[in-house]
Amino acid sequence: MQPVTNKKQLAQFIDFPHDLYRNDKNYVPELFIAQRDMLTPGKHPFHEHSEVQLFLAFRDGKIVGRIAAINNRNHNAFNNTQDGFFGFYECINDKVVSRQLFDTAEKWLRERNLKTIIGPVNFSTNETCGMLVQGFDGPPVIMMPYNRPDYNLLVADAGLTEKVTLLAYKITPENLEDRPYRMLTALKERLAKKNFVIRNINVKKFDEEVAKIREVYNAAWSKNLGFVPMTTNEFNHLAKDLKMVMDPDLCHVAEQDGKLVGFSLALPDLNQILIKIKKGRLLPTGIFKLLLNKKKVNGIRILTLGVTEPYRKLGIEACFYGEVIRIGREKGLKYAEASWILDHNEMMNNALININADPYRKYRIYEKAL
Repeated sequence: MQPVTNKKQLAQFIDFPHDLYRNDKNYVPELFIAQRDMLTPGKHPFHEHSEVQLFLAFRDGKIVGRIAAINNRNHNAFNNTQDGFFGFYECINDKVVSRQLFDTAEKWLRERNLKTIIGPVNFSTNETCGMLVQGFDGPPVIMMPYNRPDYNLLVADAGLTEKVTLLAYKITPENLEDRPYRMLTALKERLAKKNFVIRNINVKKFDEEVAKIREVYNAAWSKNLGFVPMTTNEFNHLAKDLKMVMDPDLCHVAEQDGKLVGFSLALPDLNQILIKIKKGRLLPTGIFKLLLNKKKVNGIRILTLGVTEPYRKLGIEACFYGEVIRIGREKGLKYAEASWILDHNEMMNNALININADPYRKYRIYEKAL
């Protein structure tokens, strides 16, 4: 086992999955430049308040596994806990190697007086998280994880047990119950009587919109299991990245008398393109594949849809779904994935079931006492 301490090792850490999944047709490589920046202190704002140590496992000079040990100080301060985390876990199908990875991460977390190990999260539930446990029959959608089925056995062998299950729903035009779309005009008129407006994000005032959306995000998701508020720098960093790939037609906000009370964001499923970009390198040819094929993407991921607590169940959520359905039809989209949803979030799960969405994938976050 070796800690990652230089740029060469960091590149090896990022590139290891490409070799591991070289024969897996569903594997989508992460963009190298994005992963490099995320894992480099000074490049990503997570490192301003928390600590991450990357580890590589070697056998006979060859990399056979990787893991990140994460001390998320903001999470522990907000939730009054002493939780440690792991992320970026990848491993050959070997219990000995997997145990060494977890043993090393656990030792690092214990040295910081942390009492549990939870994951996978990269770095928190605000980013990619969860381990796929059901639905291995296709590539992941944008910003969702993917792994081999045996990973869950390896994690269990290391002594971790289920903490929470996350659901992903698939929505297709053939099976869709489009009541939110049919009710859209009436719902918006009813909301207008109480001075509510549903509108697209104003890209010309992007920074102002982002500041308001961050307040809604941190309030609307505050009671979710494992949630930690995003700092201003973290949210701005994420928004800057999303701005490059988002379609403004698919980003909606709800406001009353100028006060933002909810928002929804759906992203084009760029994994349809990224799956063809070798080793996640945009240069020399990857950038052209991305630019030339962006308009051909025919699926989306509904990434976030939330309303602050006093304004829930007024019809705002249904309006957001109605708008997504309307835009999806106009653009000729073939599918949407709504993800992820906590399995015990009855309101969101029922809303999706009511439009005939299919809970076709499950992900799991694990935990273990240290």
